[in-house]
Amino acid sequence: MTFYDLSVTAPDGSQVAMKDFEGKVVLVVNTATGCGFTPHYKDLEAMYERFHDQGFEIVDVPCNQFAGQTPGSDDEIHEFCQLKYNTQFPQMKKSDVNGDTAIPLFKFLKEEKGFETFGKGPKALAMAAMLKKIDKDYKNNAEIKWNFTKFIIDRSGKVVARFEPSIDMKEVEQCVESLI
Repeated sequence: MTFYDLSVTAPDGSQVAMKDFEGKVVLVVNTATGCGFTPHYKDLEAMYERFHDQGFEIVDVPCNQFAGQTPGSDDEIHEFCQLKYNTQFPQMKKSDVNGDTAIPLFKFLKEEKGFETFGKGPKALAMAAMLKKIDKDYKNNAEIKWNFTKFIIDRSGKVVARFEPSIDMKEVEQCVESLI
């Protein structure tokens, strides 16, 4: 199975095939509307505006598996993102990214790129401390740790990077720019 064999469900129930993004650089992210990392939407939208015409796409998958931080309906989530962050990139149906109900896209992404690091600094330390309470073995499994985990897929469909939410968005942007 490859990235291009997968699809994800749009809010209207239609399927969005990753094959539609073939030849593009894609960032896939699980998002939340009520999270401390929700301001990442601002940086994601800025990257989308900067690189979209050069073959960059974002696949936004809202998820309510982390402290119930995405309680709204698909319509409410979309409205929030457009009003607060003026997002223009495609937003998918709210879905699970971990466990038995995880959508195939995230099962694949986790198999391709497991957890590596929360990075450095206060946010990284806070994430590590929180995760130790939730999952003592978090360092040794590929599960999504929190909202706004980002995967970068290159133009050939290879998953080349995984960024935890505590990693500086400038690093994410540098990775994308290097692939454009």
